[in-house]
Amino acid sequence: MSKHSKRREALMYHAKPRPGKIQVVPTKKYATQRDLSLAYSPGVAEPCLEIEKDVNNVYRYTNKGNLVAVISNGTAVLGLGNIGPEASKPVMEGKGLLFKIFADIDVFDIEVNTENIDEFVETVKNIAPTFGGINLEDIKAPEAFEIERRLREELDIPVMHDDQHGTAIISAAALLNALEIAKKDIKKVKIVISGAGAAAVSCTRLYKAFGAKAENIVMLDSSGVIRSDRKELSEEKSEFATKRKIDTLEEAMMDADVFVGLSIAGIVTPEMLLSMAKNPIVFAMANPNPEIDYELAVKTREDIIMATGRSDHPNQVNNVLGFPFIFRGALDVRATKINEEMKMAAVKSLAALAKEPVPEQVHIAYGETRLAFGKEYIIPKPFDPRLIATVPPAVAKAAMESGVATSKITNWEAYQDELYDRMGSDNKIIRLMYNRARMDPKRIVFAEADSLDVLKAAQIVYEEGIGIPILLGRRKIIKELMAELEFEKKGIDIIDPKSDMQAKKLKDYAKKHWNRRKRSGSTLYDSERNMRERNYFAAMMVSEGDADAMISGYSRAYPSVLRPVLETIGLFDGVSRVATTNLMLTKRGPMFLSDTSINIDPNSHELAKIAQMTNYTMKLFGLEPVIAMISYSNFGSSRDPHARKVQEAVALLHKSNPDMHVDGELQVDFALNPVLLKEKFPFSKLAGKKVNALIFPNLDSANSNYKLLKELNAVESIGPIMLGMKKPVHILQLGASVEEMVNMAAVAVIDAQQKEMRLKEQAAKKGN
Repeated sequence: MSKHSKRREALMYHAKPRPGKIQVVPTKKYATQRDLSLAYSPGVAEPCLEIEKDVNNVYRYTNKGNLVAVISNGTAVLGLGNIGPEASKPVMEGKGLLFKIFADIDVFDIEVNTENIDEFVETVKNIAPTFGGINLEDIKAPEAFEIERRLREELDIPVMHDDQHGTAIISAAALLNALEIAKKDIKKVKIVISGAGAAAVSCTRLYKAFGAKAENIVMLDSSGVIRSDRKELSEEKSEFATKRKIDTLEEAMMDADVFVGLSIAGIVTPEMLLSMAKNPIVFAMANPNPEIDYELAVKTREDIIMATGRSDHPNQVNNVLGFPFIFRGALDVRATKINEEMKMAAVKSLAALAKEPVPEQVHIAYGETRLAFGKEYIIPKPFDPRLIATVPPAVAKAAMESGVATSKITNWEAYQDELYDRMGSDNKIIRLMYNRARMDPKRIVFAEADSLDVLKAAQIVYEEGIGIPILLGRRKIIKELMAELEFEKKGIDIIDPKSDMQAKKLKDYAKKHWNRRKRSGSTLYDSERNMRERNYFAAMMVSEGDADAMISGYSRAYPSVLRPVLETIGLFDGVSRVATTNLMLTKRGPMFLSDTSINIDPNSHELAKIAQMTNYTMKLFGLEPVIAMISYSNFGSSRDPHARKVQEAVALLHKSNPDMHVDGELQVDFALNPVLLKEKFPFSKLAGKKVNALIFPNLDSANSNYKLLKELNAVESIGPIMLGMKKPVHILQLGASVEEMVNMAAVAVIDAQQKEMRLKEQAAKKGN
């Protein structure tokens, strides 16, 4: 993507369809006059009076307990410097978005127009009654130290400057684990800190809290080693001044055990690495480019344990592992501050989590097969779903034990369940899909690439690294549209099936197609005619290995696309009928609905097969399937044939797949209401479980329900995802959006990855 295109995309993202990244959403009913009279006058007077009697009631009757202020004056924004409060607002909104998606914390971003410490502190103090916590952000040092110190002392709610403490907490967890792997004692290791800003100071203080010795630490700023005999040192720099007679980073690195970089790119040389002690620990956290390139570092020292701030290398020190969950724990016990005990608890919980067996969902997200505690896995991954139920309880317990909690949690198991439930509205699964697709992108033929929206989707797929598009359609139009979109075509094939350039390929495909179809009443002429139709041609590309996956259906009715792919590609071994499932991103979490597009009135055996294929597909997304077989009746309450076929399908599944979490027949409300289900049908295999897949008895109900959810509740849908095809082919709904097409492309890549893996496994079994 050109620099101009990236700029335009970033600006459009923030401007459309409505400016900004966050909004306020009502949490109470407001449809009737009665609702409004309770929400405002006169009903609102009652909670006001209760809060007047006891100010702590504000947590009971308002959103204060789940509301954090992200506050900045814009003096140290990312890599942009002092750009002012208004220019910092997009960053603060972005921080608010991260709070919400990772820990379900609401945020108001506040941009303060002053660089005066007293004015800033007074402003925050005056608005503090609104909030349950204060996250200071992008404030330059040394003012940031004084602002945080004063606010922590003068306010009775948690205050944290994430730029300081976020990196400190995550890197401290990584350091504890790295030292364990290297078999080194934190009290004895020699540590070099490159950088003396807010983050560097906070990191070093936290390392000392865990046992690092001041005499073993050397800190450097832009002028070199911070020595005790240097003049005009700030209070913070004086705290870490060394008495050693050294001046340069090169000297400091001699025999050092640990290097922590919070400075600038490229300042560490291979020679410096070679001068370090055995099993060196190097945290090169300058962004976007580290103090030494990762590949160069691991090539220079095989015994190195390395972390960076980048997501494309192992051991990313990412603040999102910390701040959402620390505030979550602090808010949930109404802590008056975030103290050292709470930060240390967060460190220990992160370090411990990295030693636990990694769930399959994380392996899938990162395209790994065996993430395990070791040199390349010393801290958890940001997409680890266990973070929400691990770090907040540790922080909350530390707050209670250190005496800063004003509310107590007594049932920790119920609290963890509550934390998991908070994540139900998140669409992390899309991020997981994209991340996994990027690990091994596949060639995707877009069969309608001469449509503008399809080409936009292909461009995003290409630029995001999700897949490698093959653009099928009218060459002249595709080129014109690519120029309009500034879609750079390096390494991208454009194929026009009707062009003279494809005549040889077309004849070759037609002959192969006819050989498969000649005993089905088809002639060679029929096959040659079909190959001029883009869906036949695209399907043959996938069938012959000239593409890994196919996306089509944007401009054509579903059956007209389905027929060519079924004729050309066929079904996976052991599958008698294809089906589809839609992944719905609902407020209660991801929900699969099957069969939404193909089987009009499946019999009991076909329903059972649809459930099995849905079960398999859900595991590709790292989910543990809990499947309800849907009907208008509950567990035999009707003997009508329509209900009985669902009963029979369930019986077949219980016999053939006893380990599957599946049951029915069930009405939808019982399936989705675990309390109601357990109360009325405690014998069910689904009792006490959260259903995340619904298998409908016919196409009418499945298709209507998924479209109803999508349109009435604005639920995002990914699909229809094809089940049972021999090769990865996915057919869009007519008029699918660009976003839906990109999501389907990610699904297609994951499907291709999985089918490739299965073929390799089968080949290996035959070889043995």
